[in-house]
Amino acid sequence: MSKGIILFQSKYGATKKYADWLAEMTGYDCAETKNANAVDLKPYDVILLGGGVYASGIAGFQFIKKNIGQLADKKIAVFAVGASPYDEKAILQMRDLHFKNELRSIPLFYCRGAWDEETMKFTDRALCKMLQKAVAKQNPDEYEPWQKALMCTVGQKCDWTDQSYLEPLLKQIEKWR
Repeated sequence: MSKGIILFQSKYGATKKYADWLAEMTGYDCAETKNANAVDLKPYDVILLGGGVYASGIAGFQFIKKNIGQLADKKIAVFAVGASPYDEKAILQMRDLHFKNELRSIPLFYCRGAWDEETMKFTDRALCKMLQKAVAKQNPDEYEPWQKALMCTVGQKCDWTDQSYLEPLLKQIEKWR
């Protein structure tokens, strides 16, 4: 049986929720990316990295990019957590943007997160309001899936986290065993 660790960066809690679920389901250790440099990764065969999606970037992904040389013999997967519904086109764009060169073979999975403007930091809330105003000027019939989700969440508190989003990642882990 392989030994694994889940590294995660969670701003508002949804990614941590998925990391905790994964730890329960797999028996893997779990640590925040901010503490990852203190963790000896040598004994681990599998490294799972989870991070929220912000402006199409994956929080914590920098850890993988910075340490890919010493992780070369590991099985690595990334799970991104965002408020938007799953959109294949957006996932492929995120993959093309971030998974270059030696990172290209790392599988990317998507889990839907949560939305609560009341808990957002001022800057995040302000950016979302600006984005909502910009999107509102467009034709609603031409909205991308993320734009539809953004406009439906105005003033709402939503939690879309669901363990079923982890199933494709769990299948990947099974293949590695």
